[in-house]
Amino acid sequence: MIHNLSESNSIFNHFIAEIRDENIQKDSMRFRRNMERIGEVLGYELSKKLIYSKTEITTPLGTDNTELLESQPVIASILRAGLPLHQGLLNTFDKAENSFISAYRKHHKSGEFEIHVEYMASPNLDGKTLILADPMLATGQSMIAVYNSLLQKGSPKKIHLVVAIASQEAVDFVMSKMPRNTELWVGAIDSELTAQSYIVPGLGDAGDLSFGEKS
Repeated sequence: MIHNLSESNSIFNHFIAEIRDENIQKDSMRFRRNMERIGEVLGYELSKKLIYSKTEITTPLGTDNTELLESQPVIASILRAGLPLHQGLLNTFDKAENSFISAYRKHHKSGEFEIHVEYMASPNLDGKTLILADPMLATGQSMIAVYNSLLQKGSPKKIHLVVAIASQEAVDFVMSKMPRNTELWVGAIDSELTAQSYIVPGLGDAGDLSFGEKS
């Protein structure tokens, strides 16, 4: 199931517009905060699909029955670009467990590349709800490589992918490779992917815009 928030009008579209805007992008703090707010909204929307149970709360004046999460999810993010988006999700699920994993493209002279996963810190995932976040979904290869690596930590019962901007090609690829119990939450889907695997119009390099250019 794919949830594309840009298909309906809301203030969320302002956050997407600002991370794309080349003038606003010059303010890295603003970029990080907008990516964080995108994570907060996407987290709130996907929270509606989680499992709740009735719980009694005692107040200074009495009691109240409300529906609360049965269990907290595990939020997994791809370093380094995923950190602001991760923080937004963590603002929403403030008791969640956390997982961090590094992945990068290793380019070859032919122009092709492969995904390398080098570092992972994660709790056990068996039977848990996994939220896997990456701000940009260009080809989808990183997302699949990271998910496969995370399976070393166990098999989650439910998977939510959280992405700010994706290419249609990557959406099709990822959803064909992920288990059926996967839902994708995306801020916007762009139709074009260049030969160098950049999303158009996209926004550029989310990691560089958040933390500065790497050498």
